[in-house]
Amino acid sequence: MVNKGNSTLKDILDIILYENPSTQDEIADKLGITRRYVTQLLQPLVKKEIVKRAYIIDLKKYEELYGNNTNSPEYSSNLLIKNMLQNMSDHVKQEVEVAFNSIVENDKKIAEDALEMDYTTNNLFEKVRYSVETIVNIDPHSKVSKVSVYNEVAYDLERIGDYSAHLAKFTVNDDLAVDEDVLKFLKKMHKAAQKSIDISMEAFIDGKLSVKGDLMDNEEKIHTLQKDAMNCIAFQMADTSFDDTQHSNYYLYLSRVVKAFERIGDISVEIMDTAAEFHKDIPRPITPRSFRE
Repeated sequence: MVNKGNSTLKDILDIILYENPSTQDEIADKLGITRRYVTQLLQPLVKKEIVKRAYIIDLKKYEELYGNNTNSPEYSSNLLIKNMLQNMSDHVKQEVEVAFNSIVENDKKIAEDALEMDYTTNNLFEKVRYSVETIVNIDPHSKVSKVSVYNEVAYDLERIGDYSAHLAKFTVNDDLAVDEDVLKFLKKMHKAAQKSIDISMEAFIDGKLSVKGDLMDNEEKIHTLQKDAMNCIAFQMADTSFDDTQHSNYYLYLSRVVKAFERIGDISVEIMDTAAEFHKDIPRPITPRSFRE
């Protein structure tokens, strides 16, 4: 049995839970210890399948190891998964940031970095999904419908990651730099989209539903910017010859970038609706958002 007083092992497990390390070297670097020591501490947990492939932790065995004291929220599975979601949200926001920077700098290397980050986003989603599979067994008082919502929010964050990849692919696939007139609208959309993610995740993680008005105001701003950006693109297209295939494709892909920011805003509203149902049992709208007024 692993010594429960081993704080270094707890630190290692926390890094696996929240920071998605790829190697034991990465874990060692983060804690300032040797890789050999990391291997020594983790080996018994790997043998007992507490730590599984790709550094996924079996939460049921994790709680059996450290104790399942309902008076100690530090080890509560719900708290662990919420922390995973917060970590995933932070990573996705950084992915959007890097992807958009590739457009601003017209830099394919930055775009490739953003696409690499999307693999981590997908892995973080798998970690949440796997953890949710065990949470009901850990806490028999939890409601299955409530717990499954964690998966939905993780899936929404993964979708935001997918739209971030659209931004990066624009830079990878197109050699033309974005015109400054369009770029000024994209910069504002990017800032508003990042704010939408922050607001919606604050509502879900902390139950702060009073921020919904701020989110809807921000959503309206995104849609206004979308119209302005599309009008700007349309005026530029009008001055482009139909025979100019390179510019025609450029405007098509640029329109998808604008749409990606709009969808990030829409997904953030869906997370807000999920938060209202999760915390206050307020049913989510059944009409797809794209068909609502």
